[in-house]
Amino acid sequence: MNRLIRAELRRLFTTPLWKWGPPVAVLSGGALTAMAVLVGPENFDPPMPGIETEAGARLVLSLIGFTVLAPALFGALAVTSEYRHGTITYTFLFAPQRHQVLAAKLAAYAVAGTGYGLIVAGSAAAGLYGGAAIRGVEVGAPVGTAAGILAGLAVTMTAYTVIGVGVGALLREQTAALAVLGAYLYMVEHLLAVIPGVSAVYPFLPGGATAALTQASLMGEAAIEVTGSATALLPPALGALVLLAYALLAAGAAVLLPLRRDVT
Repeated sequence: MNRLIRAELRRLFTTPLWKWGPPVAVLSGGALTAMAVLVGPENFDPPMPGIETEAGARLVLSLIGFTVLAPALFGALAVTSEYRHGTITYTFLFAPQRHQVLAAKLAAYAVAGTGYGLIVAGSAAAGLYGGAAIRGVEVGAPVGTAAGILAGLAVTMTAYTVIGVGVGALLREQTAALAVLGAYLYMVEHLLAVIPGVSAVYPFLPGGATAALTQASLMGEAAIEVTGSATALLPPALGALVLLAYALLAAGAAVLLPLRRDVT
């Protein structure tokens, strides 16, 4: 198994993903956070608490949750690119135990997703405190609170990478996997968050579980505008468990579904 994981990591470093990953992580974490801090949540429409309050700092960091599509796409490409280019046949000939191949992909991309998440968290911290210093204001959230939120978001990136691998193994077709992930994360969940009577399920969806880690959500603010009330988020620990459950479900799908399916 270790041999297969090393092979998957070597494969990753021969693709453009490892070159694009770190810049995307810096943009998703540092650039987005710094821009939000410099603009100031109090200048959003509608106005929201400024970063000199804990609620405002949490809200700014929660924006990183909108960038989880990137690690999910990286994970999906781990599988779909092999089907697209036909290399999956040679991979399974080299290692006939398909579940070991998929488990190795999950492990390798979990490591890659963790690295991506650490870059996101580190650059977001620089954007938050650097932007606050430029504006001459203090961050309202205690350092320990901000560090805990950023650590949770780093782990979130790992979870979404694993979810992406699962979706890629399920759909196999690259365009379909990317379309499904994009449509779900940016359309379906957002609609479910604001539709009266349905929004109660939002906290238990991946997006709601991610928002629970920061205890802030722009979708919650949007729900207030539409319905007059926001859906209560899960406690951070429970949100983390829900997100972990989705990652484990995706991992199980990635390992089990391709076992008896035709490769072509």
